Amino acid sequence: MIPVTTFAGRRVAVFGLARSGLDAMRALMAGGAVVTGSDDSAPRAAEASAQGFPITDLAEADWSGFDALVLSPGVPLTHPAPHWTVRRAGEAGVEVIGDTELFFRERAARDPAAPVVAITGTNGKSTTTALIGHLLRAAGRDVEVGGNIGKAVLGLAPFAPGRAYVLELSSYQIDLTPTLQPTVGVLLNVTPDHLDRHGSLEHYADVKARIAAHGGVTVIAVDDEFTRAIADRADAAGRRVVRVSAERKLRDGVFARGSAIVRAEGGAETVVADLAGIGSLRGSHNAQNAVAAVAAVQALGVGDAAIAAGLGTFPGLAHRMELVGRRGRVLFVNDSKATNAEAAARSLASFEAIHWIVGGRPKSGGIESLRAFFPRIQAAYLIGEAARDFARTLGSDVPHRQCGDLATAVGEAAAAAAADPAAEPVVLLAPACASFDQFPDFEARGDAFRRLVAALPEGDRGREAV
Repeated sequence: MIPVTTFAGRRVAVFGLARSGLDAMRALMAGGAVVTGSDDSAPRAAEASAQGFPITDLAEADWSGFDALVLSPGVPLTHPAPHWTVRRAGEAGVEVIGDTELFFRERAARDPAAPVVAITGTNGKSTTTALIGHLLRAAGRDVEVGGNIGKAVLGLAPFAPGRAYVLELSSYQIDLTPTLQPTVGVLLNVTPDHLDRHGSLEHYADVKARIAAHGGVTVIAVDDEFTRAIADRADAAGRRVVRVSAERKLRDGVFARGSAIVRAEGGAETVVADLAGIGSLRGSHNAQNAVAAVAAVQALGVGDAAIAAGLGTFPGLAHRMELVGRRGRVLFVNDSKATNAEAAARSLASFEAIHWIVGGRPKSGGIESLRAFFPRIQAAYLIGEAARDFARTLGSDVPHRQCGDLATAVGEAAAAAAADPAAEPVVLLAPACASFDQFPDFEARGDAFRRLVAALPEGDRGREAV
């Protein structure tokens, strides 16, 4: 835990008592703050109280006595409307921040030189975060990895000489971190997502762009129009920008040429590593993750030989293009983290002869943007709230069945894939949807898929990362 001493002796309200909220309360209390917590969920508040946390009903509190409101990133700050606690804080002149802001304030007070890599983007940030942490560890660095992945930021080990922090940050977290100042910022991509919480794609992109508004190095993958514009604006503002690309050759920066990772300096090129044969980094989307990670660790002084060695030992992440089983010729791939069409496109592009399990709670735009991948899909197995709408999109172009639930979809897809004459049929869970209609989160959905595959008739299900 990182004790937060910058609010010692001051009164702080914490709203939202899930993982990050409780860690924020622990850290503030350890640092000497006078803390009270609250949540719209009475059972969650009662559970926190039973654990010994000071809990109150903020609706009845005197807000004039608070110095800050620490808001859970899952609570609306601006859209579709500010949460009632945000309105009360505004009326009382109380600043609204998040746990990541507490981290950066404590770093500024305790160890301003502590290396911090902050990664954001619509897709790929978890894999890129894990890969950067892995490359730094493989190079012998002391590293803590967390934020929007794994441990909440204040649950990480405290600042120590030589210790680096690698943080995945969502747009919600960035919105609550006004003093965001990483040593290296990484922006991967900007595509439509979370528009219910940001109001427009333009505002969502502006929030993501804050990763570049600092004095350190910003690594920007310039493979979409929003990120290219952000890189150009950062250049114009005198920021230090390293461009990376999975799609195009760069005169300066890091780019992918086939499976090779190439560093370019004034047109002179050096091959840093080769991704061929690294199953955990399969697909063009992982090429983007890899070039961004390579540029980030290079900015922290890691050499080419250590980078190449580290890439070769990266195990990958659960629920991200994870091979959970093999039954005869059939592969079973868990990409439950593909919660929007853009993410699903990356997994669909990585395989042929696909038996696609898709659906859940739909997001803006549905799967219309995936039409170019329809020829790869042998059949689709539709689940959840999106099933009817997705069936209309697939129409006569892709054979499909409305299965309703994941168990039915796995059974039907497995049987059809076993009869598929292709050399390596793939049963792919890439839902292009949120999970919340049938599962608490994408991890629970992916875990259920893994269990269902394990329950299929015996075969070679040796687990590895694709």
